[in-house]
Amino acid sequence: MVLKNNKYLLIGWKIALIALPVLLILLPISFFDSGETVCLSIRIFNLECPGCGMTRAFMHLIHGDIEGAIDYNVFVIIVFPIAFLLWLKEVLFRFFNYSILKFL
Repeated sequence: MVLKNNKYLLIGWKIALIALPVLLILLPISFFDSGETVCLSIRIFNLECPGCGMTRAFMHLIHGDIEGAIDYNVFVIIVFPIAFLLWLKEVLFRFFNYSILKFL
């Protein structure tokens, strides 16, 4: 993998692992609530896909608005814990060289 051989990419990856969640927490809860959709399913076929609203649902869940998150996309109750575990796995491996959830 490229990250093993390039220390600058590895440092950038570590910074991104910490900066992205912090940025999402610092942004206001309604940051992604308005604006045009970028979903190709809606743009091309005018049909919502199972992932539609997931970004907004994540933002609401991060800020503690569980009801609002479920209103945007009910699958957030499944996707968010999985995404959190994958993020935690990567943080523990990159910062502490500790591996969890080897099956993922």
